[in-house]
Amino acid sequence: MIADRFDRYLARNVLAAIVVVQVVLLGLDLVITYINDLDDVEGGYGAFQVLLYLLMRLPWRFYQYAPVGVLIGALIGLGSMASSNELTVMRAAGRSLTRILWGVMKPIILVVVVVLFIAEYVSPRTEQFASAWRLEQMQGEGAVLTERGGWQREGDSFYRFGAIRADDTVLDLTRYRFEDQVLREATTAERAAWREDRWVLERVEVTRFENERTEVEHHDTLSWQTSLTPEQLSRLLRSINSQAPSELWAYARYLQAQGLQATEPLLYFWQKILMPLTLGSLVLVAASFVFGPLRSVAAGTRVFYGVITGLTFKYLQDLLAPASTVFGFSPAWAVLAPTLICAGVGAYLLRRTG
Repeated sequence: MIADRFDRYLARNVLAAIVVVQVVLLGLDLVITYINDLDDVEGGYGAFQVLLYLLMRLPWRFYQYAPVGVLIGALIGLGSMASSNELTVMRAAGRSLTRILWGVMKPIILVVVVVLFIAEYVSPRTEQFASAWRLEQMQGEGAVLTERGGWQREGDSFYRFGAIRADDTVLDLTRYRFEDQVLREATTAERAAWREDRWVLERVEVTRFENERTEVEHHDTLSWQTSLTPEQLSRLLRSINSQAPSELWAYARYLQAQGLQATEPLLYFWQKILMPLTLGSLVLVAASFVFGPLRSVAAGTRVFYGVITGLTFKYLQDLLAPASTVFGFSPAWAVLAPTLICAGVGAYLLRRTG
């Protein structure tokens, strides 16, 4: 009974600190971004609409700040209990360091569930809705969201897409078809529309390259034979870091099926899937600061070191991400390596303390 009360007390303090830190981080980010985005005011998109747009994007911001919020929140929650000698009393009452850590980890499980739910089901949809709503406010009712363009390979063909709209219309499409690394055909279309489960190109110009001449054909409409669906195209052209883990995995599988590198989508996929380990390792580091070498310093100093640790963790992941492409190791290791380093450092400091 007493053990359960200890666990609930620890969980309540740590979770409350994490929530407060997240609210502060999101509030600061909201104010700074709002001031910056006021430059985009035009037409029906005024200052109030800018605020609404940023509020719609809060789920994505919450996900982004989750690791830093957990690290600083755990530092503050445990640090306040250490400053009031509550942790000392717990240990004097026979509470082991391992048992205290387990009590701290319990609220983190709840945070992990919330973060993964937001990453999979909430933020991808709110990001799309926010972008569509913002465009409609700026361009008037009936405006259609257009995703950014890009390049894509499929078999022996290379495609350039100008953009894809929310009504499944591709704008400014170009296809280059090769045979034995020799360009044989170039097709340009003003747009491609999805009709009755197939693509139809509109206002098409086809240029065929023969040995000593070229042939040009013009078509009002032409069928486009491809395995790409509107959902796949939207996934290919949408901002990759805002996609759900399931979408990132499907995108990576598609790229691999085409013989292309899938490092970027796999990197974001593993970042989101391994978020539980990431948060757990950061909590371990926070606990090592409180029980270890920083237990006697001021709370502000611990928070400062926590911020430095969080930034170091992020920059290490950012450095390993391109390294996985250059040196050919799995993107999972670009995410796991900093996590394992944090966990190892935290465990080492705690072992010296215990």
